[in-house]
Amino acid sequence: MSGSKPDILWAPHHVDRFVVCDSELSLYHIDSAVSSELKAGSLRLSEETTATLLSINSDTPYMKCVAWYPKYDPECLLAVGQANGRVVLTSLGQDHNSKSKDLIGKEFVPKHARQCNTLAWNPLDSNWLAAGLDKHRADFSVLIWDISSKYAPETAVATEKVRLSAGDAEAGLVVTKPLYELGQNDACLSLCWLPRDQKLLLAGMHRNLAIFDLRNTSQKIFVNTKAVQGVTVDPYFHDRVASFYEGQVAIWDLRKFEKPVLTLTEQPKPLTKVAWCPTRTGLLATLTRDSNIIRLYDMQHTPTPIGDETEPTIIERSVQPCENYIASFAWHPTSQNRMVVVTPNRTMSDFTVFERISLAWSPVTSLMWACGRHLYECTEEGKASSLEKDIATKMRLRALSRYGLDTEQVWRNHLLAGNEDPQLKSLWYTLHFMKQYTEDMDQKLTGNKGPLVYAGIKSIVKSSLGTTENLRHSRSGSDRQADIIQYLSEERSLALQLCGWIKKGTDLDVEPFLNSLEQEGDWERAAAVALFNLDIRRAIQILNKGASSGKGDLNLNVVAMALSGYTDEKNSLWREMCSTLRVQLNNPYLCAMFAFLTSESGSYDGVLYENNVAVRDRVAFACKFLNDTQLNRFIEKLTNEMKEAGNLEGILLTGLTKDGVDLMESYVDRTGDVQTASYCMLQGSPSEVLKDERVQYWIENYRNLLDAWRFWHKRAEFDIHRSKLDPSSKPLAQVFVSCNFCGKSISYSCSAIPHQGRGFSQYGVSGSPTKSKVTSCPGCRKPLPRCALCLINMGTPVSSCP
Repeated sequence: MSGSKPDILWAPHHVDRFVVCDSELSLYHIDSAVSSELKAGSLRLSEETTATLLSINSDTPYMKCVAWYPKYDPECLLAVGQANGRVVLTSLGQDHNSKSKDLIGKEFVPKHARQCNTLAWNPLDSNWLAAGLDKHRADFSVLIWDISSKYAPETAVATEKVRLSAGDAEAGLVVTKPLYELGQNDACLSLCWLPRDQKLLLAGMHRNLAIFDLRNTSQKIFVNTKAVQGVTVDPYFHDRVASFYEGQVAIWDLRKFEKPVLTLTEQPKPLTKVAWCPTRTGLLATLTRDSNIIRLYDMQHTPTPIGDETEPTIIERSVQPCENYIASFAWHPTSQNRMVVVTPNRTMSDFTVFERISLAWSPVTSLMWACGRHLYECTEEGKASSLEKDIATKMRLRALSRYGLDTEQVWRNHLLAGNEDPQLKSLWYTLHFMKQYTEDMDQKLTGNKGPLVYAGIKSIVKSSLGTTENLRHSRSGSDRQADIIQYLSEERSLALQLCGWIKKGTDLDVEPFLNSLEQEGDWERAAAVALFNLDIRRAIQILNKGASSGKGDLNLNVVAMALSGYTDEKNSLWREMCSTLRVQLNNPYLCAMFAFLTSESGSYDGVLYENNVAVRDRVAFACKFLNDTQLNRFIEKLTNEMKEAGNLEGILLTGLTKDGVDLMESYVDRTGDVQTASYCMLQGSPSEVLKDERVQYWIENYRNLLDAWRFWHKRAEFDIHRSKLDPSSKPLAQVFVSCNFCGKSISYSCSAIPHQGRGFSQYGVSGSPTKSKVTSCPGCRKPLPRCALCLINMGTPVSSCP
């Protein structure tokens, strides 16, 4: 408390009471505000709390400092330090027991009158009260009083030396003999007892901080500093002390008391108060003069200093409890981060400092956050569909289902992924057809086409330039036949196989593919593929079958009827009605069918650029009906679109080449799915692609993910899978032997190790071949143990080792 500015003290054992002290002592009681209306005599502290005045004590004028008795009984006993150096015990009218009556009004008087600056009760031996006084050349400035002691004329100093006013109380209530006298010929500005030992007192003297040990008052530990005001001990770390001078705060470690471990940034105005938060470790609040801002310094993560140059880090923030200047503040003793502030005109405000919210997201996508002492966990309400789940969740579930590890039926990996993503389905079917072709195709027919398969259809169609045959066909099943130009080559047939339209070999029959589509209930796609193979009758049959199944589109019968009346006359009523019907249809395959029937030969943009039709079907259609120039132009344009969009269906075009890596990079940037990228690139990529830093980055990130999820066995399975498909990634199995005495590596530093038998090249043991066996370390010449000798002399039978 400085001058006439008010200060606040919380009751030690009543969390709903506090005292405001300036020229008088006012006791308040805090209540919850149950309604917006204030009771008579109540003050609004916040939206939730009010304060009611219980009592006022104006019997102790010239107050300079106040300290509340720390024990529960008597509960409202306070010590008041006055301008003349006296310490008076007073009460707020709440105590009526005899013990309190004996103490109230008792005075402790120094030999020489001067201002009392600070008071501190001993937290353990509550009868001891320390008082810090201004300097006097012939007296001590730190006096420790025993409040239970009584004045005895025969043992005390002469009473005439004690300055007593004419109106002093009875002699029995005045004590002039302190228990201890410390700090001679110096001023004491602040005091605090050290919690680690009730006999240790830390005092902020005029030019130093001093630790007095009451067991030996002739000695003291001190350090020269100007930061001697407001000394206070961290309640959670008893070796950490804060003090201040002007606008600078010093943080001390009592175990290393030579200099501050931390000096906080100097403020433009002098400080008036610093206080540790009693409910939060390492949180220090500071207040400067004529300010409405309280600065907070969070030292929760401050490490213990190791060397002289070590300076702990802090987090600094500011809070503004009210608009007016703050005279003082006080932390609530039990409510977390709560304080009451008071202005010079005694306006009070109840305020809570909100903690920064710290978020933590676990590798299994559990979200938790901490706010103060509370820990919260975020849980999803209801079960989200697979499409709505985060990609990390999807990858984790797929890893559990062994996604990507089915190397026999490669297409099944899309089922292991949940069978909900059409792009993944297209990708794994593409990789399945590529693998199937390279493994099972007759080598006489394929020649060197195996590597070409993994290069994608873009490379395949480029290699077919000049080898394409033009064939004229007509649509079967219609009354009037129209000639349609189709194109055929070995490379185009290979492209159709990779698209899944035809099987391996020279047979171009699409019927097995149509049967598989019918089994899946994909009637529209099956009918379109039949029509694109110029079999109108088969397309009508599929549509009728789909309409009768009850699971197909209701428009299938209408479309089948429209197809049955097909005519190639350009100005016919049929074409006009089909153009109208095409606009009304929602299914992209049905629209593509009518676009094909109403297109001129060689102009099929209505089919090729129907984006909702699968890429593999559009590419297969292009391979059948576009000439070399048109086909290469279309494939090039479609490839660029797939690469830009990161569409996995485009792997059919790019293959597992550099273009495929570019496409996969766009896919990973869009989705973050490094799992699919890793398995895809390992499937059949050449070594130069696997060495691409992007591919290696995806693989290592996926391995790290498996480690983060603690899927150790899954990571091992992935590494085994990777070593099978990419032998260069398999690390060499090595064993290195070192001497147990000198520590040198025998495998490398000792050149006398023989290469006997099969073991040395396999285990990486180096050295020049000799005929003698190694029995000792070539470095220190000490004998080697039997197990090391058996390992080094691998070619020698174990029974013959020394």
